[in-house]
Amino acid sequence: MDPAVSLAVCALLFLLWIRVKGLEFVLIHQRWVFVCLFLLPLSLIFDIYYYVRAWVVFKLSSAPRLHEQRVRDIQKQVREWKEQGSKTFMCTGRPGWLTVSLRVGKYKKTHKNIMINMMDILEVDTKKQIVRVEPLVTMGQVTALLNSIGWTLPVLPELDDLTVGGLIMGTGIETSSHKYGLFQHICTAYELVLADGSFVRCTPSENSDLFYAVPWSCGTLGFLVAAEIRIIPAKKFVKLRFEPVRGLEAICDKFKLESQRQENHFVEGLLYSLDEAVIMTGVMTDELEPSKLNSIGNYYKPWFFKHVENYLKTNRVGLEYIPLRHYYHRHTRSIFWELQDIIPFGNNPIFRYLFGWMVPPKISLLKLTQGETLRKLYEQHHVVQDMLVPMKCIVQALHTFHSDIHVYPIWLCPFILPSQPGLVHPKGDETELYVDIGAYGEPRIKHFEARSCMRQLEKFVRSVHGADDGMVSKCSGAAAPGEEQS
Repeated sequence: MDPAVSLAVCALLFLLWIRVKGLEFVLIHQRWVFVCLFLLPLSLIFDIYYYVRAWVVFKLSSAPRLHEQRVRDIQKQVREWKEQGSKTFMCTGRPGWLTVSLRVGKYKKTHKNIMINMMDILEVDTKKQIVRVEPLVTMGQVTALLNSIGWTLPVLPELDDLTVGGLIMGTGIETSSHKYGLFQHICTAYELVLADGSFVRCTPSENSDLFYAVPWSCGTLGFLVAAEIRIIPAKKFVKLRFEPVRGLEAICDKFKLESQRQENHFVEGLLYSLDEAVIMTGVMTDELEPSKLNSIGNYYKPWFFKHVENYLKTNRVGLEYIPLRHYYHRHTRSIFWELQDIIPFGNNPIFRYLFGWMVPPKISLLKLTQGETLRKLYEQHHVVQDMLVPMKCIVQALHTFHSDIHVYPIWLCPFILPSQPGLVHPKGDETELYVDIGAYGEPRIKHFEARSCMRQLEKFVRSVHGADDGMVSKCSGAAAPGEEQS
């Protein structure tokens, strides 16, 4: 039979199956079919378009020329809202499904939508060691450009689609945060349009009260239109050491010790059960042992968390050299470990070699096509939660996570929290070491009830003077007055 005819017959049978079962049934019970046939190719097209667009805009240097006009357009929209009596709240006009957060806010339909089309890198100043960007610039854009010219951000969160706006207005963290703090701590200036339509620039010395209030404000103070962020010289590889550790006390002691060592550029822990983990430490380097090179970002490579688990199963210490950009986005292809619930065979070698080049599907497209039934199922039977707690409370925190939600793997990421003005700071007056505990997946405790369990977990975090990240660190998009991003 002709291949084209065979394909047409398969497509027809698939449509008939959907007709008989119903689209909602397929999306819920056989979601991988829809994801593989439609969302993966569509996601690839999106990625190619945005990559080419970003490259052309930067090469033509058109973004700086257009930026001021874009700012004036936002100011015009805000002033029109004010002239019309400020009858409703404002929010960004960006659709809720485009953000990385699982939350889809209904306020977009009732609030005044301010259109903000600002997704370009405006300037890289290597003398001042600053990059100036618009709020919808993604981490994928940043690494593609900066790494190619020998620079990087001190704190560069993992997922490609995370945006500067979301990481500033919410929370951004990475495995280098034990050295540099949160994403907000590497920012040197913010430019905003306020609710009266005025433009303001704030730095630690200019409008400093606003500068320190912007992070974690979830867009309630103004529309972010640009940010200046510190950059540092980059090296080609990350020399990454994998060490399996058993026993909760030993795991926490090892993780705490490595987090306090400033010679480690990166520190990360993956907890596979309450008493089994792999602690990873890395340093940037230009040197390489060719036999230990592992380009983990290649589409045919095993998912990173599965690769790490092999060191635990074989109980061996390992050393690998990973290309810098591959390291930064090591959890992107498997969306940490969330993709295994959507495409159960996604880490199978056959699937990786044949279709891995299209992975991952866009989180925004997954949200757009999930439907109300699936959304409610996720809300009730799925956890995507980050809690930030003092490192001294890590043992107690992990016991609480285990008893309240029992989700594994758990992501451990250390960060230093300096004593500065703003919404988030240590309880005392001194800089303190914290840890981000990230739980993503389906809880394994009996009779899990999402609302009560989350309230119980949040109560514990408050009791140890921590913070509920609530997936803000995974959010994207510029925020606006009255717009939450958690």
